[in-house]
Amino acid sequence: MPIAFAYTLIVLLLISSILLTLLVLLHRGKGGGMSSMFGGGVTSSLAGSSVAEKNLDRYTVLVGVIWFACIVGLGLWLKVAQAS
Repeated sequence: MPIAFAYTLIVLLLISSILLTLLVLLHRGKGGGMSSMFGGGVTSSLAGSSVAEKNLDRYTVLVGVIWFACIVGLGLWLKVAQAS
């Protein structure tokens, strides 16, 4: 397999890692965990939209699947590269 494939996966992995981190931080805290300890428990009238929460959940899952696929793809590429 060409080395460009690995570089593409690495770049995609970096982008999806940053996006996944940002998307997880955008989620609202569900209880008295660490997020409410640092001011995450403050409610806002704009954050109450259930449609926005559902879309945020969908985007987070999508980026998580892309991130996981990049990890698996890099692992398979390394396995093939070491065998040859």
